[in-house]
Amino acid sequence: MSELADKQPSGGEGVLTAGCLLLLVLFVDAVAGLVVVIVLAVRGVGRTGAGSARTATGVPSPDWAPVLGFGALALVPEVTAVVLLRLGHRVIGAVQLTICVFLAVHASGSWP
Repeated sequence: MSELADKQPSGGEGVLTAGCLLLLVLFVDAVAGLVVVIVLAVRGVGRTGAGSARTATGVPSPDWAPVLGFGALALVPEVTAVVLLRLGHRVIGAVQLTICVFLAVHASGSWP
């Protein structure tokens, strides 16, 4: 029985681990968001050229970059949420799943 007590972390270590894990997850999400914003900004600058997105009939082609960008960005918190839920961090995993749902709704809203 004392072997099980030795293997279980104390409450302070669990909180510290969860806090560090939350900071790491937030950092990864921020970097992924920054990459998507940079790609969409560069794409927007490229589309400002005269007639760059026009076809022969004068109708602009649909822009799939926001859908793909926000869809890919929704995958980042989804994957981290699954990993966190499998590791037993339910609160952080639930927050990640909520962020994933909001991003997926935003990606669906930007469908051309």
